[in-house]
Amino acid sequence: MIKYAWLIPVFPAVAFPIIIFLTRKVRLLSALVAIAAIAASFVMAVGVLREVFLLGVTMEKPVEYAAPWLQIPGLLKIEAGILIDPLAAVMLLVVTLVALLVEIYSVGYMHGDPGFSSFFSYLSLFSASMLGLVLANNYFMIFFFWELVGLCSYLLIGFYYHKHSAARAGLKAFVTNRVADFGFMLGFFFLFAMFGTFNFRELAEAIPGYQNTGFLALAAALVFIGPIGKSAQFPLHVWLPDAMEGPTPVSALIHAATMVAAGVYLLARAFVLFASLPGIMLLVAYVGGFTALFSATIAVAQRDIKRILAYSTMSQLGYMVMAMGVGSMTAGMFHLMTHAFFKALLFLGAGSVIHALEEQDIFRMGGLYKDMKVTASTFIIAALALAGLPPLAGFWSKDEILAAAFDHGFTGLYILGTLVAFLTAFYMFRLIFVAFFGNRRAGLHGHESPLTMTIPLLILAVLSVVAGFVGTPFASHGFSTFVYYGEPHHVEPNYAVMLLSTLVALAGIGLAWLLYGRPSDVPEKLATRYRSIYTLLVNKFYIDEIYMWLFRRVVLGLSEAFNWHDRHVVDGIFDGVGDLTRISGQKLRFLQTGNLQTYALVIFTAVVIIALWMAAPVLGGVIQ
Repeated sequence: MIKYAWLIPVFPAVAFPIIIFLTRKVRLLSALVAIAAIAASFVMAVGVLREVFLLGVTMEKPVEYAAPWLQIPGLLKIEAGILIDPLAAVMLLVVTLVALLVEIYSVGYMHGDPGFSSFFSYLSLFSASMLGLVLANNYFMIFFFWELVGLCSYLLIGFYYHKHSAARAGLKAFVTNRVADFGFMLGFFFLFAMFGTFNFRELAEAIPGYQNTGFLALAAALVFIGPIGKSAQFPLHVWLPDAMEGPTPVSALIHAATMVAAGVYLLARAFVLFASLPGIMLLVAYVGGFTALFSATIAVAQRDIKRILAYSTMSQLGYMVMAMGVGSMTAGMFHLMTHAFFKALLFLGAGSVIHALEEQDIFRMGGLYKDMKVTASTFIIAALALAGLPPLAGFWSKDEILAAAFDHGFTGLYILGTLVAFLTAFYMFRLIFVAFFGNRRAGLHGHESPLTMTIPLLILAVLSVVAGFVGTPFASHGFSTFVYYGEPHHVEPNYAVMLLSTLVALAGIGLAWLLYGRPSDVPEKLATRYRSIYTLLVNKFYIDEIYMWLFRRVVLGLSEAFNWHDRHVVDGIFDGVGDLTRISGQKLRFLQTGNLQTYALVIFTAVVIIALWMAAPVLGGVIQ
């Protein structure tokens, strides 16, 4: 099966033109083509994971197949190839499974939408792009799919392009990621300049012995800019909350298994590069930790159900990046895997609510549990997993990150991560108590979604409970002995960390119940008393406004200065040369009249002048 792993992205890639050119007008057939393609990819991904496990394939001894793609003898060699190891095998399974469930869910959610077939074609291309990225065996190839993922996100975020907000959100995501991708591109070109190859395996062998750590650190820092943009880390996080303008299944796919996961996956794939540079690892850890706390504080004050989940995603991605920075690639990837299931469930649950109510403000909801028991129950399970309560999946992966930070001596990051766990439990159950319990608001009545939507919710709920068991510290042959670099990563059970994180999560849920679980005016009083802080959180620390000010005052100001320089200096010099030539030509053209008499007169005049000039000495002597 490993030999044919290259077919995994090919199936959904082929579904894209089939839907666009053949089945576009037959909606159900378009959906079936897309679902069948990703289902085939899922079956192959399961087979690849099984073979990787049975054959004992490791990160240090992967299976690689490659063919020449672009060659310039003696200068350049770029391959088109696939790299199969435990990291890729796990990601293939997660991406195909989540994408499959999202596409099944979309049949019910997008029912009646005029862009139904186009939506499924974009989902297919999106999935194919992410799967190609996962399989890529070199930086150049991964960048190709990296950009294709960005294109698909632009198409899906701006799917309702007739809405000004959606069109701007798609453009914002595209432009923000282009800024990050430029840094990423410079980084891997620097690596090529140092080592003469883009290949991950060849670089992993060459990097540890490289002596010029300054140049290597520059390359690593530039490569890291790519994940900062793709995985929405501060300060290039601003595109992700606005990505909610796309249909909710898109949000589930972006936030769970595709675009934002790509950045964390790249950190894992390039872990050898970062692990050789302690200073860059520290940068990665603190960028992730700060983003986790920064996003969690913003989520506390949001009202839109999808935006709350968006900031939650940013916070959890911060956890994953922080795990990479403290030296635990395994913990970061484990959390990426479990997070994919319960975050997809949260977004699809939110989509079920929006589908029923056509409303996204949680404070205009209420009492939905009575009308939408399946949606509400599965949503609560996902929230408990996200909050990190045992024995759900999020508990094991989140605690492994906290234990890694604690055991590796990053006490500050451990405390920060624990605070984020408290905030996560608080804002998620604030959402639940307000939207699913209490009194109905604004006369809205929910209704349960169709089976095409609820069955994926139930499957994801089961995964949100059991997926973490593959990585418990009590498992002798679990996730941490399967996906690792160097020696098997196996953080010993830290019962103090487990107990404290559980108590902190329960405290967050308890505070949410005290403030929002029953009718109370305390939240309003607190918002009034601490209005400046509340306003700051509601407005997301004014980061978007700061960027707009910088754009208008700095970027546009510099553009105007360069424009003036171009018009008055550069154009002045070159236009002056042109004008001088033109004017000289206008004056000199009178010497070429084409009239024989004029030429004779000029010759006669010239002869006279020459004769007088030659005779001048003689005439001067005579006069004297």
